[in-house]
Amino acid sequence: MATVHFWGKPGCQTNIRQQAILRAAGHELILHDLLHEAWSPQRLLDFFIDLPVEAWFNMNAPKVKSGEISPDLFDTSSALKAMIAEPILIRRPLIEIGTVRLAGFDAARLETLIGLNGKTVPDTCSASVAGHGGQAK
Repeated sequence: MATVHFWGKPGCQTNIRQQAILRAAGHELILHDLLHEAWSPQRLLDFFIDLPVEAWFNMNAPKVKSGEISPDLFDTSSALKAMIAEPILIRRPLIEIGTVRLAGFDAARLETLIGLNGKTVPDTCSASVAGHGGQAK
């Protein structure tokens, strides 16, 4: 059993399914609200270090979906500034297991790291639960 810090969006159905998979595999979850965390640039960067900048973004964020924001146009510094200003832009979930930090629910990597009992869930957001800001996915 591992202790998993999980930063998600309250009401996100996909995050809820991801949490259920982790619990069903016997892991202890410590839940955090991604949208209300006091992020610093370095703290966020720790989750993204192995990914290209455009993969740091929540592709379902309203400004990304509308084309107002193009993740491929950002560098490290500007992406971190944008995400701190608007946390809905951050790819989720963010997961911390000991010293390992991940952006997104990488089932294959989680299976290797801590075991998921073969269960998976998509790494994309579905509609939020009613009453929890259904527009901002």
